Amino acid sequence: MIIYSFSDEYEYLRELLLDESSNVSEISRVEVLGYHGLNAIHKMYFLDIFSYMTVIMPTKEIFNKAIEVRQQYNLKLGDSIIAATSLVHDLDLYTRNLKDFERIEKLNCINPSTITKAS
Repeated sequence: MIIYSFSDEYEYLRELLLDESSNVSEISRVEVLGYHGLNAIHKMYFLDIFSYMTVIMPTKEIFNKAIEVRQQYNLKLGDSIIAATSLVHDLDLYTRNLKDFERIEKLNCINPSTITKAS
């Protein structure tokens, strides 16, 4: 969702990201900012977005849950930690990658492209 918010098409997602209740896994922050093709304009935008969000650092509890998720659902390491972060903190997971995440029990996934701009 964070990546799509840069696009004018998904501009309405920015309000959701800037809401004081928005959280992000440190893993998602690393994935976004660590992208090798990130240009200076995108980097500044994403750094600004992350400065408004609560960044959740992985803990032992999150890593233990990630191990369970990875074993049970055969997810990539990053996706396992992101899912575990949502599960441990009882948070909804906003992602366009529903295929991998929606099969995880007790994980509420929301596709940001299905969210419509409020009137």
